[in-house]
Amino acid sequence: MSTTASPAAPIRPGARRYIVASLVGNSLEWYDFFLYATASAVVFGHLFFPADTDPLVGTMGAFAGFAVGFAARPLGGVIFGHIGDKVSRKTSLVLTLALMGLSTALMGLLPTYAHVGLWAPALLILLRILQGIAAGGEWGGGVLLISENSGSKRRGLLSAFSQGGICLGFVLSSLVFYVVQLLPTEQFMAWGWRIPFLLSVVLLAVGTYIRTHLPESSEFTEAKKQDGQHRVPALAALRSHPREILVAMGLRVAENGGSYIFLSFSIVYGVHVGVDKGLLLTAVAVSMVFSFGTYLVFGHLSDRFGRRTIYTAGASAMMAMAFPFFWMLDAQTPAVVILAFMIANGLCHGAMIGTQPAFFHELFAPEVRYSAMSIAHELAAVFAGGLAPLIATALLYRFDSSVPVSLYLIGMCLVTLVALAASTRLRRTADQGATELSQPTAVR
Repeated sequence: MSTTASPAAPIRPGARRYIVASLVGNSLEWYDFFLYATASAVVFGHLFFPADTDPLVGTMGAFAGFAVGFAARPLGGVIFGHIGDKVSRKTSLVLTLALMGLSTALMGLLPTYAHVGLWAPALLILLRILQGIAAGGEWGGGVLLISENSGSKRRGLLSAFSQGGICLGFVLSSLVFYVVQLLPTEQFMAWGWRIPFLLSVVLLAVGTYIRTHLPESSEFTEAKKQDGQHRVPALAALRSHPREILVAMGLRVAENGGSYIFLSFSIVYGVHVGVDKGLLLTAVAVSMVFSFGTYLVFGHLSDRFGRRTIYTAGASAMMAMAFPFFWMLDAQTPAVVILAFMIANGLCHGAMIGTQPAFFHELFAPEVRYSAMSIAHELAAVFAGGLAPLIATALLYRFDSSVPVSLYLIGMCLVTLVALAASTRLRRTADQGATELSQPTAVR
């Protein structure tokens, strides 16, 4: 099998428009989604649970709401995948953005436990569920905006821009939280934390304008002309691609679970061992800016050497980093802490997430692709990223050590490596060089 890439084709002028739209739209949507993750580690445990609760227990309660939001994501994947496969990719993406923006803005208006008691966490979790439904429909559509409108020879590189939007959304949410934390503590806890959530109203208007002025996906339009649609795309995807969906779910375990260990739980762990909270948020932001570039690099490398090769390298590197990451946080030295996040997020996680959009695209046929990608992506998110911060915090609470968390992270990487081995038997594998990928294949 040749792994030598043919000369890179220039980016199509039309593709640039989809890249910008996906990048900006995803950035705004994931800004909203990640706000909850940051707030869970910083304020929700204190404001939405009884005042006499142990800080780690309160944080576990906030992360439980975090997990509930992930549990709602498969429902969003089915709902918006159906709309995307049956009606329009664009319509689905506009609706996910509206639902996410409104849910997030309402979080900024919620009363706290001190004012309404148990209604506070109940309302918070309800809005988190709505966020989860929106996020469940966002990822697949955001990826397809680019992957279905780009040539196969550069699909890895160009599709990685959609993941860059996730990266920028996290950076934006972290930076906004960092700025409002510069307020005096009493003001921040009283009203300052609400500002990042209320800003979602402005971001919603910008994102909606961008997406409503976007042409429809070319591959989807062609499939619709050929009457290749199914009455219920989700069921058709489950019938026609069961193995592909299971493999894609396995690929998500290390990527998604590991990312939330590094991005959310790491803040809890760092504060627990005495690392300055501002340093932790800065380190996360720096690592994610770095990650934006590495996503593109790894996407490009997957065009040259195959999706599976690069993905395997990322999962293996994350396994190797499981113990050193926490040792570097324990050092509490700013440069070492920042380097830990850059390696974990930019290199280990980056190799997987930068390759993932093209990998997933090539597993499924266009008439069920939105639904199939969303089902696999979001079902895995429930027990991977959704539970990872909660499980990791519980392990820290029980053992007061990072060792069990490192072992948990290694276990997730092993699941993904098994999925990668299983992917060799699929009809549409992603372990192909650019030359082979340039020849379209259909899965029926």
